[in-house]
Amino acid sequence: MKDFYGACSPAVLIGDATISANNTPAAVQISDFESVLLLISVGIGGITFSGTNKIEFKLTHSDDDQNYAAVAQADVAGATVTAGGIIKSLIAAHAAADVTKVGYHGGKRYLKLLADFGGTHSAGTPISAIALRINPNIAPAV
Repeated sequence: MKDFYGACSPAVLIGDATISANNTPAAVQISDFESVLLLISVGIGGITFSGTNKIEFKLTHSDDDQNYAAVAQADVAGATVTAGGIIKSLIAAHAAADVTKVGYHGGKRYLKLLADFGGTHSAGTPISAIALRINPNIAPAV
């Protein structure tokens, strides 16, 4: 069995918390890695989501950590990208916890993930997201 430990490095995109409003996205540098796998974990919804009361996960990328643009469909695998870089939408009842994986291969240097809350959220929803940076240019990864 091969050792995967030195071939990957996790970075927090959204810290594990129960939130009811937009997070402040953290920039994650990915330029020293060949691949990035995003893992978005969502617990049981704090509300019943709808087209109005929703959470949309928006992925943006940048070369300079200053000017971010929404990812396009060609930048990701495992998700359908809609307007504004939306890679996951919670718009219906979310009665069970789940994890969504999305591959990024867009070639930019930095990523950010925004949990964009629309409508009214009287109770929070447990959310977390990490970027698993894989195959570092200089191994082992730290």
